[in-house]
Amino acid sequence: MNKELVFLRTFAVVCAIGVVFISMSAFQNKKNQKFTEIDVERINVVEKDGTVKMIITNVDRFPTGTAKINGRPTNETRKKRSGMLFFNEDGIECGGFIYDGQKNKNGHSSGLSLTYDQYDGDQVVQLKTEDYSEGNKRMVSSGLMFNDRPSKESQIKTGQIMKELEALGKKDPAAADVKYKEYEAQGLVGGAPRMLIGKSRSESNGLFLFDNKGMPKAMFYVDKNNNAKLEFFDEKGGIIASFPQK
Repeated sequence: MNKELVFLRTFAVVCAIGVVFISMSAFQNKKNQKFTEIDVERINVVEKDGTVKMIITNVDRFPTGTAKINGRPTNETRKKRSGMLFFNEDGIECGGFIYDGQKNKNGHSSGLSLTYDQYDGDQVVQLKTEDYSEGNKRMVSSGLMFNDRPSKESQIKTGQIMKELEALGKKDPAAADVKYKEYEAQGLVGGAPRMLIGKSRSESNGLFLFDNKGMPKAMFYVDKNNNAKLEFFDEKGGIIASFPQK
């Protein structure tokens, strides 16, 4: 009996040492692991301190709602899509790449967007394409866009303001509009497109410039009939000059 106990104890100790040795050897392997193919629903790219720098995800695991990244809340109203999200050194979301496309009762809807955000704000640069169809009519637009954003914009504060305005708008839409203008004057909300290089829904290809309120100011483009045009607009969007003259 004593010999059997000694054997069992010796065997257990040897097995434990073996497991520890194998585990240590595995963790000490500094070579990059290679995979021929891998299926994954989401990948979080992190720094050594745990800060998430990039997320690659499918639709279901796209972070929205109550999910937090780097201790910060995510956009609750954003639609879930497959793609990527980027985060800066402070752990703040700073852009992303998303895409989708599907048939619907009218035809189909698809699109792609690659964006870069103002620090702690929304997108200031965007590469975008949209493709819609309704029956036999198809509308395709694509381009590179540059936007102005509020000087004091903050992602968390903007989310709080939008919730406040939404609740107020349900009770008093006029009061919500006044409140929005107050926040806009403080540089907390707002923004406007300033330049588009690409193809519009009217099938015009060219350079489109806007003022700080998002109103068109100048356009140099080729329309769907292959006519080259240069147009200038007033503050209400009316044409004040064009070449060639009509």
